[in-house]
Amino acid sequence: MPQRVLVADDDRAIRESLARALELEGYDVVPVVDGVESLTRVRHETFDALVLDVMMPGVDGLAVCRVLRADGDRTPVLMLTARQETADRVAGLDAGADDYLPKPFELDELLARLRALLRRASFATTEEPEERGALRVGALHVDPAARRAWWADEELALSKTEFDLLELLARNEGIVLDHTTVYERIWGYDFGSDSKNLAVYVGYLRRKLTAAGAPTLIHTVRGVGYTVRRP
Repeated sequence: MPQRVLVADDDRAIRESLARALELEGYDVVPVVDGVESLTRVRHETFDALVLDVMMPGVDGLAVCRVLRADGDRTPVLMLTARQETADRVAGLDAGADDYLPKPFELDELLARLRALLRRASFATTEEPEERGALRVGALHVDPAARRAWWADEELALSKTEFDLLELLARNEGIVLDHTTVYERIWGYDFGSDSKNLAVYVGYLRRKLTAAGAPTLIHTVRGVGYTVRRP
């Protein structure tokens, strides 16, 4: 069965050209014109990934992502944005998107990012049972099978990418994971030395852990990467 991808963009030329390109790659594509139609389709149908434009009239891509995540929908989301500022890209990630791509974009890069999102989603559902055992780092409890995490008795509200990153770090407690390794395990490819994606997500995790009352768990090893250590 071909993987189903919803493409939401109010720009007809972009929507139709992207749908054609994805269909040529073997995807089953459902193009929609706005956020309202996106939510309606996603709530009544099953998709393997969503490609959402940020700037849509009425309900925009950020709002769609927030609503879906609040509903517990973890379908991978690739956000498209014409805005170049870091704050705008961070807003997309903070809304629960798994990745973002600024416009104008190269089709090859979009396809690569989409493949990476789908690989990660597939990996999360095909791990062997023995690989999904609960992880503990002090009072941090990570349940890979249920894709849930707690600090002490407080559950952490994590996006798919945040959970994947926390699980990877917890599974390798005490080991320093370099940037390249993390990018390849979480995103499926290395974004390069100038990318801020990893730092952004580490920041998200640190803030959520701190809000739950956790001490410093995720440590930066300058010039190398990150590690989790027991407090």
